[in-house]
Amino acid sequence: MPNIKSAKKRMRSNAKKADVNTLVYSSMRTAIKKVEKEVKAGNKEAASNNLNIAIQKIDKASSSGLVHKNKAARLKSRLTKMKNNME
Repeated sequence: MPNIKSAKKRMRSNAKKADVNTLVYSSMRTAIKKVEKEVKAGNKEAASNNLNIAIQKIDKASSSGLVHKNKAARLKSRLTKMKNNME
């Protein structure tokens, strides 16, 4: 446990940031899974709606530095290709 005031504050702020980062990352992964589920089920309309949401979540995670920009591009590309290749 830190004794210095600034170190105590840094611990508090790091804990808050960790909570936010976990929330953003997990919501991104959930959105990706929803798209994959709808593609598997064959629901084009639901898949495209969920794809838009997933792309927003991926962009948010990328802009905040949680996900590298190349990984974000790869995820968006894979999801879009998955949706476009639906029968």
